[in-house]
Amino acid sequence: MPNHARRVVSATLPDFPWDKLTDHAARARSHPDGIVDLSVGTPVDPTPAVAQQALCDAADSPGYPVTIGRPETRQAIVDWLERTAGVTGLGLDGVLPVIGSKELIGALPMHLGLGPGDLVVQPQLAYPTYEVGAALVGAEIMATDSLTAIGPRTPALLWLNSPSNPTGRVLGVDHLKKVVDWCRERGVLLVSDECYLECAWDPDNLPVSVLHPDVCGDSHEGILTVHSLSKRSNLAGYRAAFVAGDPKVVAELLAVRKNLGLQMPDPQQKVMAAVLADDAHVAEQHARYAARRRNLKAALERAGFTVEHSEASLYLWTTAAGDDTSCWDLVSWFAERGILVAPGDFYGAAGRRHVRVAFTATDERIAAAVARLQD
Repeated sequence: MPNHARRVVSATLPDFPWDKLTDHAARARSHPDGIVDLSVGTPVDPTPAVAQQALCDAADSPGYPVTIGRPETRQAIVDWLERTAGVTGLGLDGVLPVIGSKELIGALPMHLGLGPGDLVVQPQLAYPTYEVGAALVGAEIMATDSLTAIGPRTPALLWLNSPSNPTGRVLGVDHLKKVVDWCRERGVLLVSDECYLECAWDPDNLPVSVLHPDVCGDSHEGILTVHSLSKRSNLAGYRAAFVAGDPKVVAELLAVRKNLGLQMPDPQQKVMAAVLADDAHVAEQHARYAARRRNLKAALERAGFTVEHSEASLYLWTTAAGDDTSCWDLVSWFAERGILVAPGDFYGAAGRRHVRVAFTATDERIAAAVARLQD
């Protein structure tokens, strides 16, 4: 294809936000005791033994995997959703393993056939990949937390994210139900990103899936949820995730993904089944994160910062108490102390006074951050 006729897809995408942190990361790395990287919420603790054993047992895997997923993997997903999230009435045709949640989120508008003229609605503060997925197909993106603000247009797709990345905010049952009802009245596909569902810290404000009967009734029509094993099971390197909900929409995704060869490798499918059936390693990891969160939150508050929301997820949504300091000034302040954090405007203009501080570093690095915040 001649160059002048070829569409440059990257030109339609927003700038990759993490590239903007390069200079601040270099400054943080120059600290005599090294960098404490709290910018990206990547797991650092060992992959659970149950996952490693399952992978070893599945190492002999010469054949092609099936896109729909192994029956035992899909059953493990159904069982986990019922046991952990109270989701009932979901069958094997309502779940589909995918190659990491980011891939699914970024490709979803394309797989659903969206394009120019379609509207995608996302939260006001949001994971940047929602916007990327819309941009790839030329759809319009609207960032709002208000259904009223959408106006008379009917979105093709509406994203929810509870617990939220970046804020850690948890949406209550009444709010979720209102959004479900609004979408169903208008025929809007609702997709809820619930990747942090098990990363909850406030026992009085626990996350609820939109597939829970208190939210959606006895039907999953018009609803999908996205889940990941990256954080709850330290499996980011395995790219293990799944989508669940309306069987008709799952079938649409399956038809597209079969043609594209988007198959989760068979060993990873067996690992997924094993870790979803094991709650012990999740409790152990939750306790590690709880201690890191408690220590880091206290240190931030002693240093004069305010932590808002953050009742769930793996982040502390942080701002300078009582002033109008920009997120980039805060990033610079932390970098001078050898700590790298994420600027809030990565997630939307409403985050321009906040930074996102992850507590996924090791105990030793969290302790280093705590000590530096006290200096």
